[in-house]
Amino acid sequence: MDRPTSPRRLLALLALFLAPWTVLSTGDLVFAWGLATLDPFHVTTLTDYLFVYTRGLPNRLLAWPVAVVLYLLAVGNAALGWFAPDSEDRRVTGGLLALAGASNFWFAFGLARPGLLAVPVGSVLLWTAAWWFHWPDLRRALWR
Repeated sequence: MDRPTSPRRLLALLALFLAPWTVLSTGDLVFAWGLATLDPFHVTTLTDYLFVYTRGLPNRLLAWPVAVVLYLLAVGNAALGWFAPDSEDRRVTGGLLALAGASNFWFAFGLARPGLLAVPVGSVLLWTAAWWFHWPDLRRALWR
């Protein structure tokens, strides 16, 4: 836990912000920052989704913003380790990434219906980042 945050790990976590988190069979993409509809092209930001369009939506569709908050907390914890060495608890960063992946999976599962496939790419990416960068930390925390 005393390892400093590497720039490579922090950049990899930041890159997840640009990757699509859920890919729909309609060609629509869900990112950490918003929804992109390709035909016709339209972007709905996360703030619009939360404060304009979410009235009356089922709770499972609010799992996407929860995943984004968990992801941002993980990035913030990793950045804290970059700016203030020895202040990051890597178990927290890894756990937040794993929970963000689970929340995004629940969101994609909530979107899927007959004729509409929702692929939770972000869940795989978040879980891979948690495993790649934080598995030793998480393993020590889980099997103490």
